[in-house]
Amino acid sequence: MCFERRAWLRAALFALLVATACARAETPAAPASREQVAQEIERLRDDPLLGRSEMKKTLRFKERQSKTNEAPKFNPAWDWLFSFSRWLADSARVLMWVLGAFLAVFILVGLRRWLGLRGPAEGLARAAPPSHVQSLDIRPESLPDDIGAAAALLWQRGEQRAALSLLYRGALSRLVHVHTLPIRAASTEGDCLRLARARLDAPRAGFFTRLVGVWQYAVYGAQMPANEQALALCHEFDAQLPAALPEAAQ
Repeated sequence: MCFERRAWLRAALFALLVATACARAETPAAPASREQVAQEIERLRDDPLLGRSEMKKTLRFKERQSKTNEAPKFNPAWDWLFSFSRWLADSARVLMWVLGAFLAVFILVGLRRWLGLRGPAEGLARAAPPSHVQSLDIRPESLPDDIGAAAALLWQRGEQRAALSLLYRGALSRLVHVHTLPIRAASTEGDCLRLARARLDAPRAGFFTRLVGVWQYAVYGAQMPANEQALALCHEFDAQLPAALPEAAQ
């Protein structure tokens, strides 16, 4: 549009010059000076019909800018890909929360177990001793006074499983109530062995290790010990794990 105005202005100026030339040819007059030509051009430029080019140029610029600010259009055929990406991101977030919760529970359980086995001896000694370890009753009143002799009698009568159970129960009871080992209701054979080896002297720890080995073979492997080995455990029981510690040991 601006170009058209400039062309119109040039045409008008050309027509003015032609008219001036014709008038000059009809009536001789003095030629127009440069100042007169410049004044005529300024008069034509100040004509209100030739203005307002700046306003239209601004409107064109705003229209072009509004087109460039429009949001890009995506192909609807790819909507499933964007939906799948959002679902995958949400699923990964939920999975991370679940794994974090599982890890926290695992750490808490492990810490509780570790404190139960390796906590301060003073705090564990003040705790009430368990009445059962796993499913075995270790209360002193549930056991005979002479555990070794009672277990040997059961063995000789053919009640081998009952004899070994009495020996193992009696050993746990003596370790808890006489030697004050921090054995708990959920302690396993391995837990009891670690505590015994850390707290008892070498002969008692060795005797308890042999007894636990025989007990595990019989219970989990259905392998009973030889007659001599079982009776040796019965005869050594009260000497290695007496019902009361000597005054010097206390």
